[in-house]
Amino acid sequence: MDLISNLFYGLPLLYILYLIWKIIDRERHQNCYILDYECHKPTDDRMLSTKFSGEIIMRNKHLGLNEYKFLLKAVVSSGIGEQTYAPRMVFDGREACPTYKDGILEMEEFFHDSIDKLFKRNKISPSQIDVLVVNISMLASMPSMAARIINYYKMREDIKVYNLTGMGCSASLISLNIVENIFKNEKNKVALLVTSESLSPNWYVGNDRSMILSNCLFRSGGCSILLTNKLSLKNKAMFKLKQLVRVHHGAKDEAYDSCAQREDIQGNTGFHLDKTLPKAASRALVDNLKQIAPLILPIRELLRYSIAIFMKKMNWSSTKGGPKINFKTGVDHICLHTGGKAVIDGVGANLNLSEHDLEPARMTLHRFGNTSASSLWYVLGYMEAKKRLKKGDKMLMISFGAGFKCNSCLWQVLRDLDDGNVWKDCIDNYPPKTIVNPFMEQFGWLHDHEDPHTFIIPDDYVIS
Repeated sequence: MDLISNLFYGLPLLYILYLIWKIIDRERHQNCYILDYECHKPTDDRMLSTKFSGEIIMRNKHLGLNEYKFLLKAVVSSGIGEQTYAPRMVFDGREACPTYKDGILEMEEFFHDSIDKLFKRNKISPSQIDVLVVNISMLASMPSMAARIINYYKMREDIKVYNLTGMGCSASLISLNIVENIFKNEKNKVALLVTSESLSPNWYVGNDRSMILSNCLFRSGGCSILLTNKLSLKNKAMFKLKQLVRVHHGAKDEAYDSCAQREDIQGNTGFHLDKTLPKAASRALVDNLKQIAPLILPIRELLRYSIAIFMKKMNWSSTKGGPKINFKTGVDHICLHTGGKAVIDGVGANLNLSEHDLEPARMTLHRFGNTSASSLWYVLGYMEAKKRLKKGDKMLMISFGAGFKCNSCLWQVLRDLDDGNVWKDCIDNYPPKTIVNPFMEQFGWLHDHEDPHTFIIPDDYVIS
């Protein structure tokens, strides 16, 4: 009777303990870790110097004096340096008539370089990849870019594959969200996330100012990232994903139209950046931060901010302007998308960030330009190369993209990081003491001309 009684009372208890263990075990396997990442640095023969940039501009027969002055102002204030990279067809003088093959070649050079290095450094075989997510916004191919990677590396037949297009500069965090959701439902997986943008079919050769701007900002690049939820690989991981929040304002016409691929009146395809873009970005950022702030900030900061808001509404505060929440109370580093100097300045002002906080984004913009969805990882590489990332630190990533979207996520650093990644050959030169834009020195003489109808470029003019 005692044995039966013990079984009667003990079995339910064992079952409850089993359920508790199952829940704990499931939670342990649902984590998302970054094992490693590799940013792509194109070869030096694809580097855009001031001299060559001037030659590209002069080749465009649709441009006149007013467009030259506009471009000069835009480039000088862009924050872009002389060591960014462009697709090969620009150096072949074929930007006005790119081929389908040009776009594929640009992507394959990136794929083979970054993925090969990632596999070799981590001693991982392509057959070990369970999930592949690829995002290339402005190039769709058949078979897909993801299928090309699978074919080249001869990956398994049961691999889960996602190929994203049209997601814009915020696509890498959308891809990350896909991986995160898979990891929540399946144990012991390894994922490869590949993020880039193909500029070859999208280099603008018209004279629409809202579309010329994209040529001043966007540059070639890309990043491949290894992720896992395997507990056996946890000790090798660099980062652990803590939170991810996505905001989409596509239902608002002003936000939807703020940046989009389109044709101008002459039929030239390009990427339109509207004057409403800063406002759309600001609104999306505010809505995103409203969601992620309660998840990542300490209660004392949320309480302080709430009291400050209440006092402002009651007119009990004499402080000029609205109260600002201090994200640095819960975050050690801000990894910001290099959307342009205005974007970096705007986010810095909204979050009350110091120049130290903004330095990685500014230097990445200067060295590599806006590489679309992969730009976040170049900024991360800068932080790592500067040995800023220490075990236990928390890092907030913020990205913007067409749609209009603002996505953010919080990472925890799992070990001290100091690899140079794509910055290893030049990190000692950053930040430079001064960032002097050479375009004004080369093309400042344009301001001496007033009449666009009589303006001509001298036949003997040579860009030095």
